[in-house]
Amino acid sequence: MTNEGATLVVDARGMRCPWPALRLARAMRDAADVLLIADDPQAGREVAALADEHDWRVEPETATDDAERWRVRRR
Repeated sequence: MTNEGATLVVDARGMRCPWPALRLARAMRDAADVLLIADDPQAGREVAALADEHDWRVEPETATDDAERWRVRRR
């Protein structure tokens, strides 16, 4: 799915929860570094809960549009 050390981008704009979190979980099966883009207001809560459950690190990124971005990495 991605090269070792590369960031995988998951664009979940237009998807309502729980889809952004489900797409993130699927991407994290194969990648250690994922950038999730989502515009559902509930996505941040869902991402945080999923990260806590799996002990992933979540860092919000600066967005230039209406979507939010989170960099999610394995610890």
